[in-house]
Amino acid sequence: MSAADRWPAQIKFIVGNEACERFSFYGMKSILAGYIAGEVARGGLGQDVDTATSIIHTFVFAVYFMPLFGAWLSDRVIGRYHTILYVSLFYCAGHGVLACSDMLTTVNAKLLCLYTGLSLIAFGSGGIKPCVSAFVGDQFKPEQSHLLQKAYGAFYWSINFGSFFSFLVVPWVKDHHGYGLAFGVPGILMGMATFIFWLGTKHYIRVPPTRETKTASFMKVFWHALTSGDRKPGQSFWDAARGRFSEREVDAAKSIGPILSIFLLIPPFWALFDQTNSTWVLQGQKMVSFRLFGLEVGAEQMQSANPALVMILVPLLTLVIYPMLGRYATPLRRMSFGLFLTASSYLIVAELQRQIEAGARLGVAWQALPYLVLTTAEVLVSTTGLEFAFTQAAPELKSTIMSFWLLTVAFGDLLVVAITKFLPGSGARAHSASVSTSRFLLYAALTFVVAILFSIVASRYRYRGEAAIRSN
Repeated sequence: MSAADRWPAQIKFIVGNEACERFSFYGMKSILAGYIAGEVARGGLGQDVDTATSIIHTFVFAVYFMPLFGAWLSDRVIGRYHTILYVSLFYCAGHGVLACSDMLTTVNAKLLCLYTGLSLIAFGSGGIKPCVSAFVGDQFKPEQSHLLQKAYGAFYWSINFGSFFSFLVVPWVKDHHGYGLAFGVPGILMGMATFIFWLGTKHYIRVPPTRETKTASFMKVFWHALTSGDRKPGQSFWDAARGRFSEREVDAAKSIGPILSIFLLIPPFWALFDQTNSTWVLQGQKMVSFRLFGLEVGAEQMQSANPALVMILVPLLTLVIYPMLGRYATPLRRMSFGLFLTASSYLIVAELQRQIEAGARLGVAWQALPYLVLTTAEVLVSTTGLEFAFTQAAPELKSTIMSFWLLTVAFGDLLVVAITKFLPGSGARAHSASVSTSRFLLYAALTFVVAILFSIVASRYRYRGEAAIRSN
């Protein structure tokens, strides 16, 4: 095997770090809905369904808004390596604060502990997000670009390897030892993640921040083009910046607009997907658990279906289906189909909820069907989106573009918070409308419309560096 076909050895440290970090994040998140809405007598906080939904999605919004700071810190100041290493320490501290919940006696004190811990985790997790995925790409030389699709597939596989076990282990710890230790276990894994990343220090390829390379940021170029009076009749928006900035800097900034036109329609996908950790869990608590290999599978454990399916679907799609489809399986076509599947999964969830509301006693195993549909959509949209974001971004703006991609998650969760707040339900549905047939149908209809719009916008996109492509 030639050097161009061999994966960089240091990738194993980044993948190992990601698996442990994802265990810590999803392990904590797996019990969050039950903790917030659970009975006080059983260690919960006794909040209503809509409050739990709002807290969880506000937290996720913060997690995915913080990449803007992480991207600025890494691209402009200290580089990706140091950003990942230093910001991870705040991440560890947040888990430590949550682990102290059992030491407090009042609900108000536990709520303060919750908000503090979640704030630190949001800062830590969000701060490193745009850096880790871009750091993977940094390790590959230009002649190894053909390995990126499989590399990001493996990266995403490691995410789900970690989260799969977290959804099984952390709820079990909670059931047998309480919330304090259950929140502590993810903290231990985050500490391991930071240590594993540090172990690869001497092997990493580090792209210097633009402060060292003296490259102008996207915002500087954009602001100059927007406010400058240098634009002459017949010149484009970006031509006004060419007198002050280099051709490379202007072209890099110019590349962001078309990419953002694609990202703009992604938030509804995340609005639906991230409810697997909130409304789907709360729906599952009204369903009947079952036993599998001696383990009782309830609403919290059912979340493991998603990462388990991802570990099967990622290699199936990337190694078998995409090569079979050839040039027809372009990134934007994959993402378009994924959005239609996302909407379809909520039709299934709505039907399950309709039967529950009618008094049927459904087994939680029925959620496996919408999980299968939504997870297929996730691989088509999320994994492809990471690949698309990295390959379409200029080298000096990769963390910035990654932060914009992650920002789509933030606005997706903000959409859930907004809908929950402004459509609270009434009568018997007051403060519980977020888990209802009508709400699930609303999300399905919204996403079908967005999928159609995305297909139209995607058909007009031209891939960076591939002018020969005339169809996507």
